[in-house]
Amino acid sequence: MKIEDEIQQPTFKSSHQKALINLVFTANWLGLRQACAFRPFGITLPQFNVLRILRGQHPKPATVNLLIERMLDKTSNASRIVDKLEAKALVTRTTCPSNRRAVDIRITEAGLELLRRLDVEVDSERGPLQNLTPDEAAQLSALLDKIRD
Repeated sequence: MKIEDEIQQPTFKSSHQKALINLVFTANWLGLRQACAFRPFGITLPQFNVLRILRGQHPKPATVNLLIERMLDKTSNASRIVDKLEAKALVTRTTCPSNRRAVDIRITEAGLELLRRLDVEVDSERGPLQNLTPDEAAQLSALLDKIRD
């Protein structure tokens, strides 16, 4: 469905304005879809993001600062997310042996298993980008990178 129909706005000031509104609308639409996909698994998108970061570090530990640097949503509270994941036994938190002020965060086997199950759910071949060809997906990614340059 076209953005004009989605937001019931037939005209825009410019193609740049239309693109920006479409980008913001689509980002929110994707976020809602992901939230719905994660709900049956009892986690949120920021929690999923932290688990993926920890899986990428596995078996090495991560710190809260590393999580903050790599998180997609820079406004999320990484410490609170780790607290919630630890309560669900998806991560562990231990004092770093070489620096007692630092905390090592690791994904647990339960966290890895949850990600394996979620990988099937969020597989891009079945997800919201399935209508794009591989070339179109690469072009979209390049354009999004260009916006941030």
